[in-house]
Amino acid sequence: MRKIAVSHLGKSFGKQEVLKDIELTMESGKIYGISGYNGSGKTVLFKCICGLLFPDKGSVFLDGRERKKGEILQEAGVIIEGPAYLKGASAYQNLRLLYEINNRPDKEHLFEVLRMVGLDPDLRRPVGKYSLGMKQRLGIAQAVMEDPDILILDEPMNGLDKQGVQDMRKLFLEMKEQGKLILLASHNKYDMELLCDELYELDNGRLEKQSSEFLKK
Repeated sequence: MRKIAVSHLGKSFGKQEVLKDIELTMESGKIYGISGYNGSGKTVLFKCICGLLFPDKGSVFLDGRERKKGEILQEAGVIIEGPAYLKGASAYQNLRLLYEINNRPDKEHLFEVLRMVGLDPDLRRPVGKYSLGMKQRLGIAQAVMEDPDILILDEPMNGLDKQGVQDMRKLFLEMKEQGKLILLASHNKYDMELLCDELYELDNGRLEKQSSEFLKK
């Protein structure tokens, strides 16, 4: 059982207070949704949880241990602000270079991951010529390829067509059933209603838990 706890977290940039006294507890086997308008601070919150930014106030705990400054959340598969790729390489070549940093070569596994997100592993087209939706599928493949216990996904449906959205909904629900802890941001209320066990809205720097009635507005 994995657990992430955010306690009294605050983050400012200059005089702008982006996050104010954020409290959030998450555990394995659930999907947590964060909604909010563009610029509301969702990406900043996700970066603080991952360790890409350090809060000015408060703490982030993983399994009861406080994360130290500069410590990255290694256990998570992450999509934040679009992954960077080698544009001249194929999807498989991009995944292989990243996967083999921490793992032995495993072509069949990476092929399976690409198929799982709806990409053809034999496609030699360079990623630089991929559509936005194909790049998003590749980003999800990158996030899940090492079978992490935790997924932190900032707008994972962005750029996907109808079939792509359906494929990813199915994938995330399957991962929830496998016991993953999933945190995601989405503008799509139907995605939130379908996927999330708990929904929060970030507005004016504050995080508020929402009832199911919020999704019907």
